[in-house]
Amino acid sequence: MNFQRSNTKISLLEDYYNHFNEDHRLQTRHGNVEFITNIKYIEEVLHGDKDKTILDIGAGTGAYSVYFDKQGYKVTAVELVPHNIDVFKAKGSNVDIHQGNALDLSFLPDDSFDVTLVFGPIYHLMNKEDKVRALLEAKRVTKPNGIILTSYYMNEYAVISYAFMKKHILESKGDLTEDFHVINKPDDLYSMVRLEDINEYNELAGLNRVKIIASDGPSDYLRVFINALSEEEYQEFIAYHLATCERPELLGASSHVLDITKKK
Repeated sequence: MNFQRSNTKISLLEDYYNHFNEDHRLQTRHGNVEFITNIKYIEEVLHGDKDKTILDIGAGTGAYSVYFDKQGYKVTAVELVPHNIDVFKAKGSNVDIHQGNALDLSFLPDDSFDVTLVFGPIYHLMNKEDKVRALLEAKRVTKPNGIILTSYYMNEYAVISYAFMKKHILESKGDLTEDFHVINKPDDLYSMVRLEDINEYNELAGLNRVKIIASDGPSDYLRVFINALSEEEYQEFIAYHLATCERPELLGASSHVLDITKKK
């Protein structure tokens, strides 16, 4: 990554997250679908073993770190943006927080963590090489046979929601390939991927998939309708989502997927 471009990109991210309220997003009904789902699958790999250690790379303001700290797990967090770290620290948890970049975790030793979360960084890395580099760093600090859970922002969701639902398709045609894959530019804030992209990253990083899930399924498309549900109806939607989020036909059009992999 070019040094000047890196500094520019970091500045863009800092400005963005200085104004973006991630905690609020996860607390909205449609955002909470993703949070509930990710928590379920993290707990699934932890098996209730409080001796397992967790690393949260790109921890944001600490939604996941603080949750698992309160459950009694030893959590280490890495976050790039100082504003997010300030919000995180104000929550008063026992999490060991570091400012750092997912591309260089050299301050953390090899084979240190049982479960590693990569829930933010891949969204903001535009090229394949940087994505694989971040996965390799996550792999390096994870124990042998440890689990790495990585979140991706999906291409079809971006095209459907932005290009068509918001009627930007004509002005966006230069940003799309002939088969409608978003062309990521160096200074874009978000990178959109397809399942075949994720499979390639895993192969290059030497990660074995355990399973891949639609973290939020159709919830973002349905946010107006979800917000209109009664609490009882909303709980039924959560039950529906959790019953179907591993179905392959839902993966590509989900706004986010969670890829659960094991270190070889």
